Amino acid sequence: MRDLLPDFVAVETASEADYNGELLPAEAAGLSARAVESRRREFTAGRVCARRALRRLGIDGHSLPASDSRAPIWPPGTTGSITHTAGYCAAAVARDPDVRAVGIDAERRTILPVNVRRAICLPEELAWCAERPGEDWWPAVHFSAKEVVYKLWSPIVGTWLDFHDAHLTIDVAAGTFEARILPSRLVKTPGAPSRFEGRFHVTPDLIRSAGVVVR
Repeated sequence: MRDLLPDFVAVETASEADYNGELLPAEAAGLSARAVESRRREFTAGRVCARRALRRLGIDGHSLPASDSRAPIWPPGTTGSITHTAGYCAAAVARDPDVRAVGIDAERRTILPVNVRRAICLPEELAWCAERPGEDWWPAVHFSAKEVVYKLWSPIVGTWLDFHDAHLTIDVAAGTFEARILPSRLVKTPGAPSRFEGRFHVTPDLIRSAGVVVR
């Protein structure tokens, strides 16, 4: 994620040891006793990475409990984001006076089923993807980027954002995306940001996306 975010955002990517790290008591309380081993490992790696990123900002010893929405509760004066997918986990944190929100997401590059594509992409986005034969993973890029948009929207607005509430424009050559929130959604949330920007990177097995909203 380091290559997708500005220098003022502290970024940490998990090593194998982080998946077997220790959770602080308040963090462990947010993990269900019924959680499967893979969930425990991902949750642990995310918290370990996030605490290490906070140390880069000079903040040490803070636990990251889960909110009712399961998002991390960041220490006062900070904002951040955690992502994990099979074999990959990262955290990004910034100081609140400089940044309103940070969003990161990672997904395995995969071909999504048709019904999932339709749930994620607007008709014009599906048409854009269809213009790229042999690259059937572009809907997964839309999914990743829209996850970032939601992670930017939520801490600012405090409400849910549906996949179809944002229209994505992708610049393939630049590795960037722009999301415009549909007017029908903005009517329901006066004063909410109408536009978000981010960057993405695709490898043969991984999609990474990230964005920030500065003050």
